[in-house]
Amino acid sequence: MADNIFDSLPLFEEAIKFFKDKVPLTPKEFYRLEQEYKAKAFTISGIVSLDILNDILNELQKVLDEGITFNEWRKSVNDLLERKGWDGLSPYRADNVFRTNIQTAYSVGSWKRMNDADVVKKRPYGMYDAVNDSRTRPTHLAMDRRVFPLDHPIWDTWWPPNGYRCRCAVRSLSERDVQRMGLTVETKIPEMVTPPGQLARHLVPDPGFDQNPAKKAWEPDMSKYPDDLKRAYLRRAERS
Repeated sequence: MADNIFDSLPLFEEAIKFFKDKVPLTPKEFYRLEQEYKAKAFTISGIVSLDILNDILNELQKVLDEGITFNEWRKSVNDLLERKGWDGLSPYRADNVFRTNIQTAYSVGSWKRMNDADVVKKRPYGMYDAVNDSRTRPTHLAMDRRVFPLDHPIWDTWWPPNGYRCRCAVRSLSERDVQRMGLTVETKIPEMVTPPGQLARHLVPDPGFDQNPAKKAWEPDMSKYPDDLKRAYLRRAERS
């Protein structure tokens, strides 16, 4: 893979703020969270030490703050893990953690920029843009080039990343863009799609990726959560 998969993306201030608000949780704690709060939490399967998770979270923050590359990040994380007696992350696992978390942060920044009042006046539509190759998931491909108003509820669920290692994006379009590209603005969300050569399936994102993290502010009623989750949240809040 390229040394830095996000070289072409600006460091949105919104993305940096979103990532700083994340809370490290063990996998067990993470999966007890309600779905709408998971975008604001951070975990890695198989790592149960909150100290290690917090260290990795801080290293990811450097990607946004300092613009370090994937290879620099992975080396730093693996050196840290090995010093503390843990196995380093494999290239695949590191890429998964890096891509999913950093893309989510950039996605939040993108959403907020596109939905700025002045921007929406000129470019009121969003077009789902999937990568059309053999690795593109059928449902993601079925969303490719679909256009909806930016205030349409489809963006509550279909805002990338919509799965692990998802490479999709959303492009904002003006009325003139829509006409020039020969596209149609849709208002009804199709329930089923039939990808070429495959059976019909429900048009839904991958499990666990059906929330728009930019639209879910994390202000939980802490009385709903066990003590260990409260402590994790308060620890992170104290450091903010």
